[in-house]
Amino acid sequence: MSDSHSDLEIQYNNEIDKLSKLLVSRDLELTDANNKLDDKILELKKANIELSENKNILEIRLNARTRQLQEVIEGLDKQVTERTAKLAKSQKALMNILEDNQAEKRIAQKERDKTYSIISNFSDGLLIFDSENKLIIINKMAEKILNINKENFEGKNIEELVNNDKLKALINVLENSLEDVFRKEYKVDEENTLELTISSIKQNDETINKFLILHDITREKKVQSLKSEFVSIAAHQLRTPLSAIKWTLTALLDEDFGDLNDDQKKYIGKANLSNERMINLVDDLLNLSRIEEGKYVQAQTYLRIEDLVKEVLEGEEIKSGKKNIVLNFTKDKVISEVFIDKEKIKLVIQNLVENAINYGFESTKVDISLTENKKEHEVQLKITNMGIGISEESKERIFTKFFRAENAVRLETVGSGLGLFINKNIIESHGGKIWFESSKDGETSFYFRLPVKDKVSEFLSKL
Repeated sequence: MSDSHSDLEIQYNNEIDKLSKLLVSRDLELTDANNKLDDKILELKKANIELSENKNILEIRLNARTRQLQEVIEGLDKQVTERTAKLAKSQKALMNILEDNQAEKRIAQKERDKTYSIISNFSDGLLIFDSENKLIIINKMAEKILNINKENFEGKNIEELVNNDKLKALINVLENSLEDVFRKEYKVDEENTLELTISSIKQNDETINKFLILHDITREKKVQSLKSEFVSIAAHQLRTPLSAIKWTLTALLDEDFGDLNDDQKKYIGKANLSNERMINLVDDLLNLSRIEEGKYVQAQTYLRIEDLVKEVLEGEEIKSGKKNIVLNFTKDKVISEVFIDKEKIKLVIQNLVENAINYGFESTKVDISLTENKKEHEVQLKITNMGIGISEESKERIFTKFFRAENAVRLETVGSGLGLFINKNIIESHGGKIWFESSKDGETSFYFRLPVKDKVSEFLSKL
């Protein structure tokens, strides 16, 4: 009994130990769990604190952003208000500009209509081309002069116009182009002649329109022809009695009809000088008449121009000696012959040398230089003096008919004003060029150039 009781006690104690161990183990687990729970609670508290702090930060940021947005909204409202006010002002300004533009447009239309009316009723014929050489306007006078209907030509370019029978000759005179032309003659038929002028209108260096002006010069040509005919007849009629007077006065001065006293010689000498001037004037008028008839330069041959210069200088020695003017002639070593009308070129040289002497100061010199440009195949004569010079206002007219500068008239009252005009026509008829240079100090140089032609090519050109 005791043994069984002892076993039960042992078993009981074992169970108690197991249970005690289990309780200890559970107590440890509960303690560990409680510790973990405390840690979790601590973490949650920290998280709650962080969350609270973040919430405060977010609230601060949200409040700041809200204030910023409110400021932006207020700024936008202000800008919208200002922009609206500006737009209202701009709208008002635009309305004013639009009204002004409408007024300007009405004025421009009125001016355009006025301009078109002027063009339409212009006394000369007008053909207006655009920048692409397209004919855009033909006025009434142009229709009448050319005997055309504008509806058939307006809107066509120059390539189309040149193929038209009525305008072909006109366009050909302009050499199929619309380059600026000043006073180019166009013969419509045997009776009628036009003067053509092309003028460009430019904007910012770009041509926007070209005007072809047709000026009827039929009457002027007839008057000019009649005038030339009258001058020619009058000059020829004057030449005979003047020659007779010259012969008589020369005979008297030579005392062929008896001795003369000093007073008689003096007055007859003055009469002879006046008669010579009249003869020279008649010769100038005859030369002018021949120039206008295109019959002036005729007898051309190959000559050495230096020989003509020497002949003229020999004849001018007495005149230059009276003013103590030295005639200084220089030339290149070799000068080619030129194909010229001897008498006409000699007349040019003589006229230029006489002018240099007449309008030069006393005790100066006249330099005459003859050179040849082999490269350009040209011979050039330059005549320079120191004298009254040529004023600026006279330079443009110096080669025109009957023009004499005021200072020249004061110094030398006698003169027809035809010398330089004749010179220009003679030189240009030979295919040359004449011009001058005059400085303020009175030094004046006249130049002319003549082409040097090869004799073989000249002969072949006549075949």
